[in-house]
Amino acid sequence: MLNLILLHGALGHSEIFDTINKELSKYFTIFTPLFSGHGNSELPEDGISIEKYTNELKEFIESNNLKNVYIFGHSMGGYVALCYAAQHPERLNSVITLGTKFNWTEEQALQESKMLDPETIAEKVPKYAALLEAQHGKKWKQLLHSIAELMVSLGKNPPLKDNLSTINIPVQIMVGDQDNMVTLEESMEVYRSLPNARLAVLPGTKHPIDKVRTDLLLDLIKDFWNLSL
Repeated sequence: MLNLILLHGALGHSEIFDTINKELSKYFTIFTPLFSGHGNSELPEDGISIEKYTNELKEFIESNNLKNVYIFGHSMGGYVALCYAAQHPERLNSVITLGTKFNWTEEQALQESKMLDPETIAEKVPKYAALLEAQHGKKWKQLLHSIAELMVSLGKNPPLKDNLSTINIPVQIMVGDQDNMVTLEESMEVYRSLPNARLAVLPGTKHPIDKVRTDLLLDLIKDFWNLSL
């Protein structure tokens, strides 16, 4: 059986993949690790970063002795997957990203991080605050602050900058045409910078993965990875 790792985004959770797990489990042994600070996992005392999450992915793959690995990463999960691919391509078969923001600058990162104020979210978007607490427990406010710091760090020093051309494994970059976080232009730029890549634009699709049509997402995944029973 082939191995597939599903990577959630910042403030996300592995349960977001429940809608596609059943179908994909026909083709893969599926793994859905949580990045530290998410779900029931503790926030590291020394903080979080893309580099730390990339190392967590490395340790997960090595501890499970996984080879010929496929990865599907949503948002930040896709960024981490490509960072890993740049460092350890020998373990990977292929990567698909969805809604991954690549064009990070200090200005953009600061702007995005300001939207992660827990008190504002609790007041303005109480349903989202309740979801965050349900998924990540009482530490959800602390997690928001940590993700904001991760974004600022990413803006100052984006690890994938100037490294995309070194990733030779097959990659499919996917983006929704109504994604308010990720532009078509930055997705196209990354697609053109990768030596062995395809680009898929999902019509009528916003950033949250729960807003993505399951049938459309599965069709694109199956097509790229040539999956058939």
